[in-house]
Amino acid sequence: MIGVDGEQIGIKPFREALQMAMDANLDLVAVAPQAKPPVCRIMDYGKFRYESQKREKEARKNQKIVKVKEVNFSATIEEHDFQTKMRSVLKFLKEGDKVKCSVRFRGREITHADIGKRVLDRVAAEAGEFCTIERQPKLEGRSMIMILAPKETK
Repeated sequence: MIGVDGEQIGIKPFREALQMAMDANLDLVAVAPQAKPPVCRIMDYGKFRYESQKREKEARKNQKIVKVKEVNFSATIEEHDFQTKMRSVLKFLKEGDKVKCSVRFRGREITHADIGKRVLDRVAAEAGEFCTIERQPKLEGRSMIMILAPKETK
């Protein structure tokens, strides 16, 4: 049994431990019920729950939620359109979001999947200093998809 201030009280019968907790106007909480003998502690359980919820809320507030943004390219994209979309990719990566780059093949363009792969390789080359390739370009149905993750900053 552990006392109010964290001091070891020793092994006590359940009724005696419960009476000590009632005398202190606190709760008897089983800290490690599987241990031999079970370990109990005298504490204010409501205050303990409140503080643990507060710690969990603080931890949730500090964590970063990573979003996945998608930028669509086409196999026959022109230079200016490519640069415009590339600016968006770089902006998303600098904000700390992952970017899903996809090339959608329409009609007979699917027979020239290598052109779409070249477009995605060019995206990876131009964004290389800001990102790591999380998933290499891969053909899925009529789309070729590549996922870029921002580089870790120290």
